[in-house]
Amino acid sequence: MASITFKNVVKQYASGKTVNKVIHGVDADIGDGEFVVIVGPSGCGKSTLLRMVAGLEVISEGEISIGDRVVNDLEPSERDIAMVFQNYALYPHMSVFDNMAYGLKIAKVPLAEIKARVDKAAKILEIGSFLTRKPRELSGGQRQRVAMGRAIVRQPKVFLFDEPLSNLDAKLRAQTRLEIQKLHRELGITSLFVTHDQVEAMTLAQRMLVMNAGVMEQFDTPEVVYNRPATTFVASFIGSPPMNLLRGAPNAAHGGPPDAILGVRPEHLNLGNEGWMLQVDTVELLGAERLVHARLGDERLTIRTDEATPAPAVGSTVHARPTPGRLHWFDATTGRRLESA
Repeated sequence: MASITFKNVVKQYASGKTVNKVIHGVDADIGDGEFVVIVGPSGCGKSTLLRMVAGLEVISEGEISIGDRVVNDLEPSERDIAMVFQNYALYPHMSVFDNMAYGLKIAKVPLAEIKARVDKAAKILEIGSFLTRKPRELSGGQRQRVAMGRAIVRQPKVFLFDEPLSNLDAKLRAQTRLEIQKLHRELGITSLFVTHDQVEAMTLAQRMLVMNAGVMEQFDTPEVVYNRPATTFVASFIGSPPMNLLRGAPNAAHGGPPDAILGVRPEHLNLGNEGWMLQVDTVELLGAERLVHARLGDERLTIRTDEATPAPAVGSTVHARPTPGRLHWFDATTGRRLESA
């Protein structure tokens, strides 16, 4: 196992006199054995950052270290990493066993050790009964487990996961998330996991690296990222539904700067007989909870309630009060969190 260190890592592409910078100076230290999720919207640079760790993209500036080695100029085969991709990349004509063993055979690992490693990985992933099958005889979830098994048998210092669950349906994604958590507990290998899905990020990560347009917005535990977002981007990206961000709300009445952006999560707004006066636009019934979408003047916001709270009628006027101590304040110009408010 090994730590991963990013020191002012930059990625840019040049086309004639035009330079397009896609990663803007990332600095982060990932501990030995830590599971870190890189999360952000499409095009934010998360996969590019992962591919630079893997050696599939050239680092324009800065350094990436795996353990005590700077890997900028090392070939992917020299970095002691294993990748799990979105598309499985299994050989269709080979059995599951041969797919998992192929890299070891190329590396001329003794056959007895190959069998031992494949059998151990198959047991961990509960695919021992599939070893003689071809990929076409497996479900999507089973194929993804084979791809993970192929990475496990390598016994690398670092696992790199590039959106490995995006091809699975919702039920299989949830099941495979549990399998990945179990896998990390058993193996303890340093892991970087890229996703645009905030649910995957929140449930898998020991720490989350939130990317936006090539910039690292926040790097912290899921609890801190959710409860103390560093920027308005993080506040609006992490959380479903996202945090309400209000510019025209009565800030002074809640002790905040009059020109700041006020943030409040939907679950921290309470319907009652006093507070902000809102006009109800729509109500979503989601089983055990309801989402009330309303307007406060020109601002739109969402309130999350439970099934015990009567749903207000569309077009009606309601009152809502924020939960004390659960407000967030952000600089209106920079979007950065204001800690003093």
